[in-house]
Amino acid sequence: MVCEQYTTTTEGTHIERPENQSVYKIGIYGWRKRCLYLFVLLLLIILLVNFALTIWILKVMWFSPTGMGHLRVMKDGLRLEGESEFLFSLYAKEIHSRVDSSLLLQSAKNVTVNACNSGGNVTGRLTVGPKMVEVQSQEFQINSEDGKPLFTVDEQEVVVGTDKLRVTGPEGALFEHSVETPLVSADPFEDLSLESPTRSLSMNAPKGVHIKAHAGKIEALSQMDVVFHSSDGMEPPGCTGCREGQEVRAQRSESQSQLTNPV
Repeated sequence: MVCEQYTTTTEGTHIERPENQSVYKIGIYGWRKRCLYLFVLLLLIILLVNFALTIWILKVMWFSPTGMGHLRVMKDGLRLEGESEFLFSLYAKEIHSRVDSSLLLQSAKNVTVNACNSGGNVTGRLTVGPKMVEVQSQEFQINSEDGKPLFTVDEQEVVVGTDKLRVTGPEGALFEHSVETPLVSADPFEDLSLESPTRSLSMNAPKGVHIKAHAGKIEALSQMDVVFHSSDGMEPPGCTGCREGQEVRAQRSESQSQLTNPV
């Protein structure tokens, strides 16, 4: 700290002033000053390089006030144009394409869509793999354009809501248990066959079973007996004098039993 002394004198007095003492220079001089200037120049160069890199990144990544690249921030969400690749999971409430284009989800292994509850537990899952499409949910349902259920599957039953179920396989349809349907028919000019290779085949209805062949014959083939049972007094074909609750057994040959009745 520099301290200045002020001396007051009166007239008639003479005070000798001290001689000039050594003067101390305040500041940075010599090599220290050059190092400081060099450091400031280096900081300035780094600042300019960072600024240039920032401008280059903004230009390459297409940053704009509305988004980045093909990604646009809209009022109702995000809009992504073109093809995009996600390396990790994508969380969204709704994903839809433009009106004039379709939506494509593609993956090298599989595409999985999960629905979770508030606790984070998966309540529904759709997995499209290279060999199988798997759905994990309490109920799976396919609806038409007007909202009509076409196909519904749950733990209890499978419901087909269409007017007709068509099986086009050459081997037909295989059912391990019972089938409930109001009508079983074949395509025009095709044969209809109902068979049980190792067990029995039965047809039951509360108001009757109707078998019709408009352009052919009806054949019943069995390794054992062919049994017709009537509980309301109806007479089976070829049975004369059958009463209510009686059974009719067709005679069998050595190879097979056959009962023919053209309708």
